[in-house]
Amino acid sequence: MPTIKELIMDEHIDNSRGVVLRPSLLPTYERGGSARSTPLVGTEIGAKAFLNGMTVIGPGAAIPLHTHNCEESIVILEGEAIAEIDGAQHALRPFETSWVPADIPHRFINASDKTPLRILWTYGRTDATRTLVETGETRPVVAEHDRSRVPQASA
Repeated sequence: MPTIKELIMDEHIDNSRGVVLRPSLLPTYERGGSARSTPLVGTEIGAKAFLNGMTVIGPGAAIPLHTHNCEESIVILEGEAIAEIDGAQHALRPFETSWVPADIPHRFINASDKTPLRILWTYGRTDATRTLVETGETRPVVAEHDRSRVPQASA
């Protein structure tokens, strides 16, 4: 499957004037723990100030507690979530949105044991990092979407 850059960087598309992305045509990457992500806007297409994409979290699964070096916003697209932000839990339904400042521990839990949870995430920097609270390991968010990996099924 082609990368985002390969899909939009041809002689017929001028990404300096904007780009339309079609998630069904983009690669999706397994993140482990029953989560898979589809990166959307990023530096590959010319973004200079933010990253975004979608993640599907399987029934009953959760993203590990973590922090970022920048603010993050999450929009619930499908399913029901529990957003744990700085120790407080909040129930979220489709189109409800969270905002988390930099360095605040948070995670998202799929509240259903039957249906997937689909979220749209946006980071306030193109060099966003994720630090796992449990281990202290810090990695760039884009490392979760390593373009050298074989893409998985679409989100």
